[in-house]
Parts: sequence; structure tokens; C-alpha cells
Amino acid sequence: MSRIVVYPGSLDPIHNGHIDIAVRAALLFDEVIVAVYDLPKKRLLFDVDERIDMAQQALAAYPNIQVAKFSGLLVNYVQSVGAVAVIRGLRVFSDFEFEFRMGVANKKLAPNVETVAIMADERHLHISSSTVREIAELGGDVSSMVPAFVNDALKRRFAERNAAQTTPDYTISIRD
Repeated sequence: MSRIVVYPGSLDPIHNGHIDIAVRAALLFDEVIVAVYDLPKKRLLFDVDERIDMAQQALAAYPNIQVAKFSGLLVNYVQSVGAVAVIRGLRVFSDFEFEFRMGVANKKLAPNVETVAIMADERHLHISSSTVREIAELGGDVSSMVPAFVNDALKRRFAERNAAQTTPDYTISIRD
């Protein structure tokens, strides 16, 4: 029987920290499913298909890592794929507090599903998807934080957004 683990996230976009956690999880478990949440309660830069495509590209070299979309309650998805655990990455203490609460809640909902936390490599402690998006949106260099194809996708997306924005007309008309 293979030990399957689910590594969930919105991955908007996937970054080197996500990749590192998935690869390290693949050393501990027979199969890792990187589960891309389709409708997180946050504003997204990339749609679910784009996020899945980027994750698949980033993890293509690892045969025991697959990428899939999921909806709804995480523990229901975990149980539906026969996984024994959920992987979570920890960067800072606030991550621990959040993940601890989620792990306890998940354990109440599904007592047979464990939560396994992997501490981020020190090279990736500063990386989060929101940080990557903000730096890229402001024209900063995120090439050390994401794979090259993700960097290119970020540049394209923000160029599209900038082109779509129109300059406001501040002409004042004076009426008699």
C-alpha cells in the first residue's frame, strides 16, 4: 500500500519554497499530490488552470509528484484520494500558529488524517506568493524566487493589466 500525502495550496503563483517542500515531501512519502485549490477566498492573479499548468511544469521532473485541482473541504479531498496526511510548509512562527489551528480542526473532522509540517529551507524563508506578486507588480526582480517560466508569466500578466488600465482624464470643463 502506498503512502499518499496531499500538499494543498492556492499556488498563486508557485514559487521555489513550494517546490522545495513538495520535493522534500516526495522523499518521505510514496506519492505527493500537490492540490491546487480552485476557489480560495482571496483575489487571484492566475486562474486555476494557469496555476495547475505552472505547478505541473515546475514539478515535471519528479515522477512521484502529481498536480491536481481540488474544491471544497480539504479533508474530504484527502480522504477521496486515499491520502494519509496533509503536508504544510512552515516559514515563520505565525505560520505555525495558523497551521496548528488548521491541523487541529482537520483532525476533528477526519481523525485518520495527519498533518505533517516541513520547515522551509532558510533560502526560502522570505518567499510567499503574495510577496512574489507584489514585487513583480511593482517591476521588481523575482527571478531568484520562482522558476523562469513563472517569472515570464508574471511579467506578461502585469504587462496585460497595465495595458488594460486607462489613464484617467483630468480635464476640467467650466460651465457658465
